Amino acid sequence: MLNLKTGTVEKIIESRGNAVELMVKIGEDIERAIAYKTFTEGIEEGNEVILNTTAKDLKLGTGGYHYVLADLSNTVKESSGYGHIMKLRYTPMQIKVNSVEEQGSRYHEVFNKFNSLENMPVLVCGLHSMLAPLAIILKNINSKLRIGYIMTDGGALPIDFSKNVHFLKKRGYIDGSITVGHAFGGDFECVNIYNGLITAKEIMKCDICIVAMGPGIVGTGTKYGFTGTEQGKIIDAVNDLNGSPICVPRISFKDSRNRHFGISHHTITVLNLISKTRAYVGIPAFDDDKENCIRKQISKYGIDKKHEVLFMGFNDIIDMLKKSDFVMETMGRTLKDDEDFFLSVGVNAKIAQSIIF
Repeated sequence: MLNLKTGTVEKIIESRGNAVELMVKIGEDIERAIAYKTFTEGIEEGNEVILNTTAKDLKLGTGGYHYVLADLSNTVKESSGYGHIMKLRYTPMQIKVNSVEEQGSRYHEVFNKFNSLENMPVLVCGLHSMLAPLAIILKNINSKLRIGYIMTDGGALPIDFSKNVHFLKKRGYIDGSITVGHAFGGDFECVNIYNGLITAKEIMKCDICIVAMGPGIVGTGTKYGFTGTEQGKIIDAVNDLNGSPICVPRISFKDSRNRHFGISHHTITVLNLISKTRAYVGIPAFDDDKENCIRKQISKYGIDKKHEVLFMGFNDIIDMLKKSDFVMETMGRTLKDDEDFFLSVGVNAKIAQSIIF
């Protein structure tokens, strides 16, 4: 069911990429909303809009926003370009995109002629919050690296919802974006992860690729009931295309939920049960009770028998993260609150760089 309400745009707060952040008057209340230019180009203060208020009404973790479904004051919008591929298919919000691999694209034959990723390192993430520390550390190690970001449809679908992506592109930490599946709004649109990876290699000419869903992972507290299971399938896709997959583990000793203590059950399920092929997995060499906990988990689930597990030093990673002007956050916790999470992400950036050189 959709919760729909009408409102009036009171103020335009910020425009970033194709996302416009607004203050909207609904009855007597002034509330935050986001409009995407993909659906509502030309939105202005004073316009009457229809809002989807479902997630906020349910108090879900959507960032506290309503979403503009339609701008009643500006309903005419013509699509452009060669595209015939639809995303959000068979919904009232289905949109046409210029998919990079379709017949009308000048890149169409690139996909038919493709042979191999030639061991290109691909950092496969389970959370969107892993993207920023990976990109920042990689560029600190080597500023000349060309880094692409593939956003899957496991979380938020519009890439412009992510303030992280906007910042990272603006500051040159990532060199371009690709949206696959029903995710949309990237510099390149692709039908699936295979062609997303080919795009990163052959069209963007990436040295390293980072794959992660958008903000907002779905989890149910059951073994297989989370959208991060895609991580295992992406590992297999990278191997299918002769790349070098690096599974970025979710590690924390600050999460109050036991299933996410040490190596999260999400990562364990992916590495133990979902992925069918081998990946690199970087772990910080904590050299204390934390490392003992992690080693027991790895041994219990046979992760080191199936994957290449590397324990690595991290002092250089700490320095890079602390010097960054980007405020890193995961599950509401900052670098200061949950340093181990960000160190675990960071050592995998070092693995990716070492594969190249």
